[in-house]
Amino acid sequence: MFDVLIVGGGMVGASLAVALKPLNLKVGLIEAFALESNQQPSYDDRTVALSHGSRLIYQGMHIWSEIERGSEAIQHIHVSDRGHFGATRIHAAQEKVPALGYVVENRVLGRVLYNALPEPQYFELFMPATVTEVVPSPEQVDVVIQSGASTQTLSTQTLSTQLLVVADGARSPIREQLGITTTQHDYGQTAVITNVSTEYLPNQIAYERFTAQGPIALLPITNNRYSLVWTQPNVEVPTVMSWSDAEFLAQLQDAFGYRQGRFTKVGKRAAYPLVLVKTTTETAERTIIMGNASHAIHPVAGQGLNLSLRDVAVLTDLLADAVATGEDIGSSTLLAHYSAARQQDYRQTITYTDSLVRLFSNDHGLLGHLRAGGLSLMDRVPPLRRWVTQQSMGINQRKARLARGAELRV
Repeated sequence: MFDVLIVGGGMVGASLAVALKPLNLKVGLIEAFALESNQQPSYDDRTVALSHGSRLIYQGMHIWSEIERGSEAIQHIHVSDRGHFGATRIHAAQEKVPALGYVVENRVLGRVLYNALPEPQYFELFMPATVTEVVPSPEQVDVVIQSGASTQTLSTQTLSTQLLVVADGARSPIREQLGITTTQHDYGQTAVITNVSTEYLPNQIAYERFTAQGPIALLPITNNRYSLVWTQPNVEVPTVMSWSDAEFLAQLQDAFGYRQGRFTKVGKRAAYPLVLVKTTTETAERTIIMGNASHAIHPVAGQGLNLSLRDVAVLTDLLADAVATGEDIGSSTLLAHYSAARQQDYRQTITYTDSLVRLFSNDHGLLGHLRAGGLSLMDRVPPLRRWVTQQSMGINQRKARLARGAELRV
């Protein structure tokens, strides 16, 4: 019998498992895919952007120093709109933070998280394993899993838990099993993701460049590279993916400009369709839906994982209080408190990212001038710039202990 059973061993599920360590709960983690071991780093390593708020959460979990060693800090952000004057420049020193954010390779963050998982007496990892059935009841949730590396070695077992946390991604099959519906908005856009090199060194400068097709994000990463997220209309993606490296770099140069000099190298490209997905509820009987399974948002402003880590901070806060007072950690009361505590953050973050996409992903002449004026105004009005920056850094909401960088204790 587990206290907490987590379905999904990605960044969110693994972060939750590590965050629960101080509570000495019996935790299980179910992950469908085996870890890729002995994989050498390459030019094409995928990355994730962590906000200052996420730094605080990982500090509270006592693993930030290890993450930071494999990350690249963002000290400056330059925001512009192609074809129009006006830009916003944001600096960490102005905001009185060590850095505005950090870019870390997925493999580095994953290694740190899996090395920090709870001790065996409090933790069990089921990997590779898939959930075939979930049966909630007032007393517990029974979860049927199949585990094994091949069809010849598959075995079936049933796990029971007081609280089930579903963090198995935007296309969550468990969410569907539980009958939890979603609202969705297809942006008609696809994120083309790769790594690039530029003539000038990144020097801890990140760029957000809005174009009529969609935003271009350049995030500094280790080894003097940039992680590129280039949003394209869906109809253009086959063409973009078919370009030679030289043609891709030339088209990127035209869209982005020469603030970093010439683009000199590009890695392997990947394409991900962009759809806003939000569950109509975050909870079911003794169950919480978390991370992309609850909210998959547009990558503009890099809010996705950071929003999910605030899910982790709020839930662990509630669980710490429940453990301290001997309350049922899967009770409907705790679930209701979790859902209520997350609503404002969801509304603000989804509205923020969705508005950026709708406002900047078009070529309407009048809107272009208004956008340029808005960027110039934000550059010159510190309170306005600070509000936007704090929203991006994930520190507009800081009630949970981990979200303040404080240690979680019973």
